[in-house]
Amino acid sequence: MALSIRNDTRLTLAMERTGQWVFSQEIPSDVVVEVGETNFDLHKFMLVAKSNFIRKLILESKEHDLTIINLSDIPGGPEIFEKAAKFCYGVNFEITVHNVAALRCAAEYLQMTDKYSDGNLAGRTEDFLSQVALNSLSGAVVVLKTCQDLLPMAENLNIVKRCVDVISTEACTEGNFPTRSPPNWWTQQLSILDIAFFEKIIGGMKLRGAKAVTVASAIITYSERSLRDLVRDHSGNGTRLLDSDDSDTRIRQREVVESIVALFPAEKTIFPINFLCCLLRTAIFLRTANSCKNELERRISAIMEHVTVDDLLVLSFSYDGARLFDLESVRRILSGFVERERSMAVFSGGDFRDSCSTAMQRVVKTVDAYLGEIAIYNELSISKFNGIANLVPKAARKVDDNLYRAVDIYLKAHPNLGEIEREKVCSVMDPLKLSHKARVHASQNKRLPVQIVVHALYYDQLKLRSGADNDGGLQDSAAIRAQLEADVSLMRENVALRSELMKMKLYITDMQKTQGTTSSKSSSRTFFSSLSRKLGKLNPFKSKDTSNIEDVVDITKPRRRRFSIS
Repeated sequence: MALSIRNDTRLTLAMERTGQWVFSQEIPSDVVVEVGETNFDLHKFMLVAKSNFIRKLILESKEHDLTIINLSDIPGGPEIFEKAAKFCYGVNFEITVHNVAALRCAAEYLQMTDKYSDGNLAGRTEDFLSQVALNSLSGAVVVLKTCQDLLPMAENLNIVKRCVDVISTEACTEGNFPTRSPPNWWTQQLSILDIAFFEKIIGGMKLRGAKAVTVASAIITYSERSLRDLVRDHSGNGTRLLDSDDSDTRIRQREVVESIVALFPAEKTIFPINFLCCLLRTAIFLRTANSCKNELERRISAIMEHVTVDDLLVLSFSYDGARLFDLESVRRILSGFVERERSMAVFSGGDFRDSCSTAMQRVVKTVDAYLGEIAIYNELSISKFNGIANLVPKAARKVDDNLYRAVDIYLKAHPNLGEIEREKVCSVMDPLKLSHKARVHASQNKRLPVQIVVHALYYDQLKLRSGADNDGGLQDSAAIRAQLEADVSLMRENVALRSELMKMKLYITDMQKTQGTTSSKSSSRTFFSSLSRKLGKLNPFKSKDTSNIEDVVDITKPRRRRFSIS
């Protein structure tokens, strides 16, 4: 071994002396090597001494005296060939983690192997790879990054595989026993790699038994770094992106998102919900495959009880925050969560309609608050508003105050709705499940349809009659609703009759003016005045249950607007 080292040293010194002699004697060059747009004036005998490839080109050339050699397809380009030429001349240069992979590929291309000449460039680069570059995770990551432009030769020489093995092993170790601060420093190192190399590393980590939380940490950091403008904005008020859907950047980002989702560990609850929501919004924006979006929606449904209003808003708005972007994903996520809760209730032997879990009640509050946030937008139709509100079971809402607030906001933001349309909006809530303050507000709310106002007033009258103000509701709620419906129907008939009477009165008045008969006018006025007074005494609330309640409404009391957005 010592003899071999001494021979290599002598050869290196001899090459250095030869190169120095060539330069000092200013021997004219006899060959021009073209690499791209760069030309190198060199000497054949110096190149042939180390490169078997150049020797074959010269020997096999049909020209008597080959003076031009084109090596434009050499790995690494002109910069790496310059270092290889320096090696042939015995000129020292530095081998680093940034150029060792390219030098190794160039040595293979030029056939500068130890088999052709002892101590050649291929052997030197292999020694540096095994002894220096691949001894740490950081060094292996840098070498693997440089291999991106050296494919497929870097894979054929096993440089890529060796780097992946080192990185995945070190990552598993760091995930279990961190050696540096912060503990996830290694995930930031991986974020500089191409998605194809990142996939290989995650696959290697899984084969080595890495924990799901370790894999998830690497995926989150890589997503936030590689999709910085798309994923890291959790506010729903991102900058406007002008790239077209078919641009190279969008195509690359679409491939990255689909690849990242495919790498997810099997555990459904390993990722934080805000990350999943942002990634889903990115997938929708980039128009990824349906399988990618469905997987993200299923994972969000699995941890829906941890969702916040901001998370749902991230899914709903465009990146500039100017318009509603997608509500179908929110609907599918809620449907998946409700279906899972229903299955759990059936499995436990309970009735899903009568009792709801704590998770369901928490989600209902979030959904009602979410409806209040999106209700102000004109593009939100009644069907979409009601569709989201009705996804959760009514039994999950002990009190409908939050839903009433969302309904009121919607009615205020859409002032041109007709009576029937306003009744459709209000159909999602139960007036009997409003608190006392909400009922007082509803009874004074001019935006609500008449039916809802009557429900609120009648409920309070029954509460006063019973002598208790228990917001939980009366025991016989079915009877109350039936009585309310009957009273509303009677009131509508009364209003219709008054309207018809007024039309008839106006018609007869016009006839009287035309005929000019004073006696007839007096008679008709007396008849209709009497009839009007009788009809005015009709009161739908004076039943046997409410006969002791006075028909007095205090209109001097200031209106409370606690539940209004005005």
